[in-house]
Amino acid sequence: MGYENRTLGDLPMAFADPQTITVSATTTPLPRTFSSGSESAYTSADGLISLSANHSVVKQGRHRRLLRLDYAKMTSDPFKPTENVKVNTACYVVFDVPPAGFTNAEITAIYTGFKTQFTASSDLLITKLLGGES
Repeated sequence: MGYENRTLGDLPMAFADPQTITVSATTTPLPRTFSSGSESAYTSADGLISLSANHSVVKQGRHRRLLRLDYAKMTSDPFKPTENVKVNTACYVVFDVPPAGFTNAEITAIYTGFKTQFTASSDLLITKLLGGES
């Protein structure tokens, strides 16, 4: 049975603990820092990197599945170059799943095609998107 037919209370346990993320060849462990019901969060020791997952039921019984990476850093303040400020960005993927009609295998295949599209040619599509192209 795929998760698309389960209620939120029937979802399996959280991801493995810890999770890890590698950004620019630096791997950071992300131990679980929060887990409640259908949500979990994994955060770096310095609090600058966080991976979160949550599941919710939205309009017409659709299941929304979210995986989000929040990434922060300290950088010089453009208005006061001698002072540092914390800046952050986020990347996330959302699966909006109808209550019936797709199996997890079908949704995974759709995601794999999507992922292949945006990672092709050294992430060229993402580079163009971040540059403002559409």
